[in-house]
Amino acid sequence: MPALPAADAVAPPTADATHDLRHRYAEVRARTRALAAPLSAEDAQIQSMPDASPAKWHLAHTTWFFARFVLDDPAAIPDGWDYLFNSYYVGAGERHPRALRGQVSRPSLAEVLAWRDAVDERVLRGLDEGRFDDATRDVLLLGTHHEQQHQELLLTDIKHALWCNPLAPAYRNDLPVPAAPATAGTAGGDPRWLRRGEAIVKIGAPRWPGAGSAFAYDNETPRHRVLVPAHALAEQPVSNAQFAAFVADGGYRTPSLWLSDGWDLVQREAWARPLYWHEDGAREFTLGGWRERDPDAPACHLSHYEADAFAHWAGARLPTEAEWEAAAAGLPAEGNFADDGAPLHPVAVDGTLGRSTAPLGLFGNAWEWTSSAYAPWPGFRPLAGTLGEYNGKFMSGQLVLRGGSCATPRGHARASYRNFFAPHARWQFSGLRLAKDLD
Repeated sequence: MPALPAADAVAPPTADATHDLRHRYAEVRARTRALAAPLSAEDAQIQSMPDASPAKWHLAHTTWFFARFVLDDPAAIPDGWDYLFNSYYVGAGERHPRALRGQVSRPSLAEVLAWRDAVDERVLRGLDEGRFDDATRDVLLLGTHHEQQHQELLLTDIKHALWCNPLAPAYRNDLPVPAAPATAGTAGGDPRWLRRGEAIVKIGAPRWPGAGSAFAYDNETPRHRVLVPAHALAEQPVSNAQFAAFVADGGYRTPSLWLSDGWDLVQREAWARPLYWHEDGAREFTLGGWRERDPDAPACHLSHYEADAFAHWAGARLPTEAEWEAAAAGLPAEGNFADDGAPLHPVAVDGTLGRSTAPLGLFGNAWEWTSSAYAPWPGFRPLAGTLGEYNGKFMSGQLVLRGGSCATPRGHARASYRNFFAPHARWQFSGLRLAKDLD
């Protein structure tokens, strides 16, 4: 069992705490199954690029996590599957190469789903019978948050796979087309700026697990003070209309706007517009297939290079992590998330435009790139044991995104949440919000 840090002394779990954990586990696991339900076995097998994974692998890997780290029983993992469905936990043993996950046709999807059922039955029985100590229960809770991350990846990965298909099939044909909010139609012009004076602010989350501490990943901790200079944030994220103006103005043909690595990538891969925008200039590919692009919805599927180039074109910059979190602190983490009935695509931000005192649309819709490198907070300590590989070892060559997306499960986002990707990544629902310095 990989150890988590010792929590402060607390009483044994109550019946209510066990019920809450049981409910969360069952709900998260059922949600993943529901997200995979529209996929055929053939769909679930596809790996469209090395950065993505097959849906079948996501279903299996999240199950492997509970079998390996919660049940902690070799008999809970069929022969050879420990190798197939480990991701990057070196301490857990050898792993099948990530880029070759799509070649694993056996076990079948049906066998993976049956394995999920078997592991679920054992985990739920263990909770009901009080077999798990506090450390194991903490790992189980971590595993549910880990699975929610893979729910988002399942959606972004299958979207890329279906877009690669010449038939451009929809993940679901019944996804709603959202009605424009009453305040939409004004996001194509210049941004409205919200000014903030220089201040010392607290960011980050308290160390988890600990007495009374809410769940947070280790990379969000510890809570600490930071000086934030005077700056301004755009009231809204950058819209499709605003990004279309950048495209029309030759943004992808102007090297002075781009970081050197980004410009090399633009030339090498012939980028001329965001990933899923159609060359006709009007449509974009969604999980519901090709649809007319909403000019007022936040632009998404942008790499950090594209976001940074747009900011330069607009005479602005990307916000820092501290600026973003200071703006989000105290605001409810509400927005367009991946709930039942949701469109699974960004929608125009609703709100009282021009009269708000806080940025609109910070949560949901599209992850917002920051200018901050993914690095440890002062005093950061990774989780103990093998689970310490979860976040800390990726603190090199990555940039931080904040806020969640339309593919993020509701309740999984918070102000301190630090997502991270390499600067070239554009298959995630990632967009941007502008910032600028104040004299």
